[in-house]
Amino acid sequence: MSSTDPTPDSHLLGAADIRELAAAFGVKPTKQRGQNFVIDGNTVRRIVRAAEVTEQDAVVEVGPGLGSLTLALLDVARHVTAVEIDPVLARHLPDTVAGRMPRKADAFALVLSDAMEVTELPGPAPTALVANLPYNVAVPVLLHMLATFPSIERTLVMVQSEVADRLAAKPGNKVYGVPSVKANWYADVKRAGAIGRNVFWPAPNVDSGLVSLIRREPPRTTATREQVFAVVDAAFAQRRKTLRAALAGWAGSAAGAEQALAAAGIDHKLRGEMLTVEQFAAIAEHKPVEQKPVEHKPAGHEPAEDGE
Repeated sequence: MSSTDPTPDSHLLGAADIRELAAAFGVKPTKQRGQNFVIDGNTVRRIVRAAEVTEQDAVVEVGPGLGSLTLALLDVARHVTAVEIDPVLARHLPDTVAGRMPRKADAFALVLSDAMEVTELPGPAPTALVANLPYNVAVPVLLHMLATFPSIERTLVMVQSEVADRLAAKPGNKVYGVPSVKANWYADVKRAGAIGRNVFWPAPNVDSGLVSLIRREPPRTTATREQVFAVVDAAFAQRRKTLRAALAGWAGSAAGAEQALAAAGIDHKLRGEMLTVEQFAAIAEHKPVEQKPVEHKPAGHEPAEDGE
């Protein structure tokens, strides 16, 4: 679809548009940054619908690339802020928005940054995160954004299908692990669809999946998020071991781990893949207190009493 197409979606980017823009900007997609640009208007519209974006939403998008999803989001959202790490793409995206959607140019902001280093955003506080995340950094970027911007109520991300399965997995599933538990700290998580390879340029060698996250209150616990996540990391670092063995380092000893598990009401013979985020929080609350060694002072060096 070209920019002169008179149809209502003429402002969206099609395959020819993407290639023309890339050539004009001297952009060559790199595996290092996980750059696979969406070239299908139906796909970006589908993502926006699945994200349930409305005219009330301020959306943050990570990795906008040449702007395929950005333009579709601007069709609906009140405001869109895009975070882009590639300086060439970041330099040209505002011009693409202004050229194709001039009426929405003031509703768009661009942040040139690594998403993992973003701690604040221009414009209104984001209510939704919608992104085609680079496969190699999808999970850490997602968790960072959820932790940094508590105003984000709804998230829809496109990730590698295998990562989508892990994020949405429930306890007892063979792919349930660290991403599953940590995502559940912030939100109710579910798969929201599959995306084929032919809607990208260049086509990736893996399938993609959509994941929906609806923000909810974290588990009620006296432990901090960092303390809970430390238990999660320890439990899955040696995921084939029982919790008694896997948490020995975290607790100071296997006996200490068993003590914490018993206090949390959890069988020490279980493995981490069977536990909910609430159960990990309960374990974190009962971490054994580290015993400091008693200092023994040499004889003959006691402080003198008054009068001596």
